Amino acid sequence: MTKDINVRWGWLKFMYIFTIVVAGGFGLGVIFFPNLITSMYRMPKQDPIIFGIVGSVYVAFGILSILGLRSPLKFVPVLLLQLFYKVIWFIGVILPLLFAEPFPIHGISFIVIFGIFVIGDLIAIPFSYVFAKQADR
Repeated sequence: MTKDINVRWGWLKFMYIFTIVVAGGFGLGVIFFPNLITSMYRMPKQDPIIFGIVGSVYVAFGILSILGLRSPLKFVPVLLLQLFYKVIWFIGVILPLLFAEPFPIHGISFIVIFGIFVIGDLIAIPFSYVFAKQADR
């Protein structure tokens, strides 16, 4: 690796662990205890197919993050995907809802959790490595 590439190993591993616990745990809850999750977050009744897809994706993020602990740089695309979909969610879903009346109260916990993910991913992802030419790695 060249000198220009700065990897924050501690942050990178923290984000994988955070993903395992938060996303993986939420996904398992959605799949195995959907009524508990909707009740806990005060969410409206969910379509079981779509809710199950969401849960499965979050469990997949958790599993891939376990692999990321072993090979942090190889699995950076997992964190990139999380970063991009959460930013898109903020822009495409939350911003329009802020102008709607009333704002769904269960959205606040997701805003906080997703905000933590976005900030953590921005700190942890080694963008100089991601955007480096293959020869420079």
